[in-house]
Amino acid sequence: MKKIKKQDVFTLAFYVISAELVGGLSALLSGDFKDFFDKYEQPPLQPPQWLFPVVWVILYAIMGVSAYLIHTAETDSISRKNAMTLYWGQLAVNFSWSIIFFRFELLWAAVAAILLLLALIISMIISFRKIRPLAAYLNLSYLAWVAFATYLNIAIAVIN
Repeated sequence: MKKIKKQDVFTLAFYVISAELVGGLSALLSGDFKDFFDKYEQPPLQPPQWLFPVVWVILYAIMGVSAYLIHTAETDSISRKNAMTLYWGQLAVNFSWSIIFFRFELLWAAVAAILLLLALIISMIISFRKIRPLAAYLNLSYLAWVAFATYLNIAIAVIN
């Protein structure tokens, strides 16, 4: 059995914790979600409010694990660097989306941001798949959730 190196544990923890911190800080800066949902008419298929933080905690952890898998992959440094650039880029857009949507209530600007996020996630998954397929597959649930969030964002913008 291969012994787990202390450095590997710290690197994995760094990626998972950094992703969770991005999500937590974004939520903190986004303001009161309850006021937002009370203010606007909600579309069909709108999940209960409690589900969002539960799903996001899981997804941020998955993102962190997948980034760790790419970071530690034995591949050329250019491929790894490009994949990680996509990872950090999509994380930055992810961070900004909820602030644009919830804090500033710029519903159509948020649509543009979430469409960019979808494109970055797809690009990241394709890039990750070339290096470590498992890292790509782990992000399919993230892609599905953001696709669903895109529907919600567009629907809220249209009906309000």
